[in-house]
Amino acid sequence: MAYIITDPCIDTKDSACVDVCPVDCIHPRKDEPEFATARMLYIHPEECIDCGACVPACPVAAIYDGPESTPASQRDLIDANSIYRAGEPPAVAAAEAIVAKHASAHADLMKVPAAERAAAHAK
Repeated sequence: MAYIITDPCIDTKDSACVDVCPVDCIHPRKDEPEFATARMLYIHPEECIDCGACVPACPVAAIYDGPESTPASQRDLIDANSIYRAGEPPAVAAAEAIVAKHASAHADLMKVPAAERAAAHAK
């Protein structure tokens, strides 16, 4: 699996990563209908070419270079990234359900500003 977007992106959806992605593998983009309702962005694992351009572009440090580097407290979001498919309502709903469950399970951390949340998970 390619890069993983994690919970600092929840309710942030800064699209700087989308702008630098050379293969448009980060969804939903602002021009996709799901953007308005999605709680975070997702990296399509089959479209990603592992270039890493998205990592420094992310202003909230939400992107990890694979499952093994994703913090244990955020690993449930690996599944959300792997199943999200723009334009496929069942896949979108399943990914968003994972995100909602994650946010509920980490309600205390979700109160931490997104730019500080990755570090807060490590504590």
